[in-house]
Amino acid sequence: MENTKKRVVISYNNLSPELQAELKKAYPQGFTDSMIRIEKGPGDFFYAVVFETADTNYLVKVDVKIDGGPTDDDDKDFYDDDIKGADEIDENSSDSADDDSDE
Repeated sequence: MENTKKRVVISYNNLSPELQAELKKAYPQGFTDSMIRIEKGPGDFFYAVVFETADTNYLVKVDVKIDGGPTDDDDKDFYDDDIKGADEIDENSSDSADDDSDE
């Protein structure tokens, strides 16, 4: 028997609302673990998931935000050079060192 299913590559946004609902049912936990990377040419690619209906095999393109890594602005929030209370720690540690030397 010959496989007569159509093969379609389509963006998720271009699917009908009915097919979007069916796709969500097929992937209830989301697409993350099921995505495949499709190479289109040197340095050009897209991510997609496979979706099958009774008469069509779909390769559905999904938008993916790729994290390019931290920027200098991101580091500002995490690495604040002014540590609150640092002066008090230095003063207390020098007082306790003086107390130990008197004994």
